[in-house]
This record gives sequence, structure tokens and C-alpha cells, in this order.
Amino acid sequence: MSVRLRMRQALPEAMRARDKATVSALRATLAALDNAEAVPVDEADVRGPALEHSPFGVGVTEAVRRELSERGVADVVRAEAAERLEAAAQLTAPAHADRAARLRTEAAVLLRFLDGPATA
Repeated sequence: MSVRLRMRQALPEAMRARDKATVSALRATLAALDNAEAVPVDEADVRGPALEHSPFGVGVTEAVRRELSERGVADVVRAEAAERLEAAAQLTAPAHADRAARLRTEAAVLLRFLDGPATA
């Protein structure tokens, strides 16, 4: 089973369990995966031609999204975990200890999904 599918299946379970750290980590990472698959926008496409020359009809503006390989998905998940660990390392003040612990917990949640289906 793919990492993304396991994450999508774990999200409702975490929501039912009211596990805020897991829900937060999964939502953010699934959004990052969706963003990574977005169609790149060229600056010329943003400005576009004059309105009277624009295409029209059903599906004309549809674009096929990119599809990440399983390795690409794992890279995004690793990057999200690393980002959380880096942020936690920067929170050294005692007043931020709770936030740092939560970031480390979120990173651990994400890294478990990379270990394999038995541990997620």
C-alpha cells in the first residue's frame, strides 16, 4: 500500500482518536503532496491572450496534474518531517518547550509512514 494511501486512511482514525499532532501532521503533509503535484504555471499563461482569442467550451481550461512517484512522495514526507525537526531545534527557550515537543511528535508520526505498512 502506498505511503499516501496509508496517510489518507490514518487521517480519519486520528481525527476520531482526537490525536491533534497526528491530524496536524497528516493534513499538512497531504496538502504538501497535493501542492507538489500541481501544474506549473508559466508567467505567459497567467497573462494570457486577449479575451476574444481565449478558448472556450467544456474542459478547455483543464490541465492534467503531475503524478509523484512513490519515491517523490517519500521525499516530500521526509522534507516535511525535516522541516518540523529543524523548527523544533530552533525553539530553545523554555517557554517554547511544548511547541518543540509537538513538532518532534509530528515528525515522528511522518517518519513512521516511511518505515513501512506494519508500523504506520
